[in-house]
Amino acid sequence: MQGVDTRLFRYGQKELDYLSGADERLAAAIRHFGMLDRVVVPDLFIALLNAIVSQLISVKAASTIWGRMQDKLGDMTPQNIAAHPPEFIQSCGISMKKAISIRSIAEAVANGAFELDKLHELPDEEVMKQLVAWNGIGRWTAEMLMIHAMERPDIVSWGDFAIRKGMMRLYGLESLTKPEFEQFRSKYAPYGTVASIYLWEISSVPEWPCQ
Repeated sequence: MQGVDTRLFRYGQKELDYLSGADERLAAAIRHFGMLDRVVVPDLFIALLNAIVSQLISVKAASTIWGRMQDKLGDMTPQNIAAHPPEFIQSCGISMKKAISIRSIAEAVANGAFELDKLHELPDEEVMKQLVAWNGIGRWTAEMLMIHAMERPDIVSWGDFAIRKGMMRLYGLESLTKPEFEQFRSKYAPYGTVASIYLWEISSVPEWPCQ
């Protein structure tokens, strides 16, 4: 994201060796792609807003809207976002539901009612519980925040279409049930997030050669 501090998700050979030993198909993907980069945004507020914007739209559309928000709203701080009415936020190209959610969260963070940084002190289950309590934040949004801002190591999202698509491609499946997903996910633990990075990549290539 332009104008936002970022870094790469931190993982290394330890995680790759573990996943390669846990799953032969995933090992083939790791050999095929090598080390993959995944950008994370350490600022939890900016990352959360971006995850809300990205709900149910393409990566390209989300990037366009995010750029428009930066141009129209200015500094992406809780105080500044809270100063704008939902109608103005909506004019950046998002739904009113998303605009209301963004405005509400910004106001809560600005006045201290929602202490985002304290999420770092909590286990995954409690982070999920606190996030989904807010209107406009569902499980997928919370999982994306845990990956792309908090760098939690073991997140594999059933709600993410690209992850399910990558999993089906990896194992040569025409469909994927929740129990099948959970079986694969359990094999990746405790480094499911790194597996997710490879599943995203598999889902994005025109053809998957390693079946």
